Amino acid sequence: MNDSADRRPTRAARVKDVLLYAVLASPVALGMISPLRPAETSWWLQGAGLAALAAAVALSRTRPTTALLTAITLTAIHGNFAFAMPVLAYLTGLRTLRAQPVLWGLTAILIGGTLLSVLRGLPLTTWFPSTVWLVLLGVLPWLVGRYWRQHQELLRAGWERAERLEHSQRITAERERLRERARIAQDMHDSLGHELALIAVRAGALQVAPDLSDRHRAAAAELRTGAADATDRLREIIGVLREDTGTRPQDEHLRDDHLGDDHAAPVRPARESIPDLVDRARASGIHVHLTGADTLPALTPMTALTTHRVVQEAITNAAKHAPGAAVTVTLTGADDGTVTATVTNDPPPGHPPPLPGGGRGLTGLTERVRLLGGTLHAAPTPDGGFHLTADLPPAPDPASPTAGPLAVHALRTALGLPGTALGEWPSESARHLARERLQVRRGLITAIAVPTALMAALGAAMAGYHIHATLNSVLPPADYAALRTGTPQHQAEQTLPPMEATGAGVVRAAVPEPADADCRYYRPDADLLGISRIYRLCFTGGRLTGKNSYDTTRLSAEHRDDQENK
Repeated sequence: MNDSADRRPTRAARVKDVLLYAVLASPVALGMISPLRPAETSWWLQGAGLAALAAAVALSRTRPTTALLTAITLTAIHGNFAFAMPVLAYLTGLRTLRAQPVLWGLTAILIGGTLLSVLRGLPLTTWFPSTVWLVLLGVLPWLVGRYWRQHQELLRAGWERAERLEHSQRITAERERLRERARIAQDMHDSLGHELALIAVRAGALQVAPDLSDRHRAAAAELRTGAADATDRLREIIGVLREDTGTRPQDEHLRDDHLGDDHAAPVRPARESIPDLVDRARASGIHVHLTGADTLPALTPMTALTTHRVVQEAITNAAKHAPGAAVTVTLTGADDGTVTATVTNDPPPGHPPPLPGGGRGLTGLTERVRLLGGTLHAAPTPDGGFHLTADLPPAPDPASPTAGPLAVHALRTALGLPGTALGEWPSESARHLARERLQVRRGLITAIAVPTALMAALGAAMAGYHIHATLNSVLPPADYAALRTGTPQHQAEQTLPPMEATGAGVVRAAVPEPADADCRYYRPDADLLGISRIYRLCFTGGRLTGKNSYDTTRLSAEHRDDQENK
């Protein structure tokens, strides 16, 4: 499965790929034309390798994992193909989205190379360095490429977040404009709705006055009708200006459908108390009776404001839907600051048709009480009246040092003030940016930790094998001296250690082994830091035919001088 984006490369990409191939192929090409090239090197095999390398570079954009595995395989043809490994590994990390295909491919190469070396009988010192180079030239550049890819994604995420923030600012400005319109609508409703209701009540009382002439009674009826029409127009204007124009579920059993939502700042006459409110309503002709106001404890601004709002809206509701009915307001306070406001109105006398409502019910009033942590219950009474009860808990004064963020949030929300958010909640783009940063940090840690761990593990395995091979390849000098030429091989093997010594390559290179001889190499001591002397025992025809002791330091110097002279 392709783990990179399938898209046709551009002309510039093709030019870059050609230049990349020229750079990666140059070590192999120079080795082919060099006069120092070994005679046994196959021209056609290296040429086929160059063609495969060209295909790998061409696939490095659409199939980067395949290109990397091809470059690693080409190292079996010639060592100069190893120059392509780190470059293609880096590009693979930069261009792939998933790590699993690359990891499985590198694991398969590691296991396959190990099994092939074991089947061919190669010593550990021959194929183990290849494993180390696989980590250094394959795994490490791939991890660096993945880290750089994640870093670039983080930069792009940052710019995208900045663009989203700019877009969000424009949306916020538009939302504030609409919110201001909603505040204007709410101000109109709160300031005019109550007064229009009282005007309608006064006009209704004047209309039924017995000592009024027909002309004045008709004028009073027109005044009451005008108040109703003004209420209708006010409702229409509010419907245009309100930010939320959707309908809200209404309880058809609750007859209070004229109240507006209370998301904006409430308007009340300056320094008006609940007794003042009741007196003002009583002066307009509403029969209101207030009890318990003089026994209330000192209230915090939040509780006092909400209590005033509940009483005002309940009286307005009674005036609109039960004109002429008696209204009873009862306030009960506790020592802890809890207030219970109860407003009950009798059924309307004669059941006159109610004034048209605005269709916004008790939702706003219920929300205002809820923000304070209280509850509001409203329902018709069995006799046709209406009963409303609001239980308000004490709210901390926002100026008090003991006022918590929740109380300040509730107060500012009820007052319609800006900055009502409770704390700073991270946006989706901020969370995305945080995830990208975490991924980049993990990628950097992985790019450093994984190669280090692999090198440490391979080094530990190599060191363990070296210690094991050293301790099990020691032929004591006394045993070596006791061996005699012509001794049967099976008898001599009883004295020999189970393993041969590592580092015998210098002896093989400097002193060729006799033809048709089975030569074995051992060390006289268990020096872990090096080997200064090697014993060579050669067997021919089942008997010991050669027994030699070589100074590895001298042989290394002589072999080096011979190579330089050639």
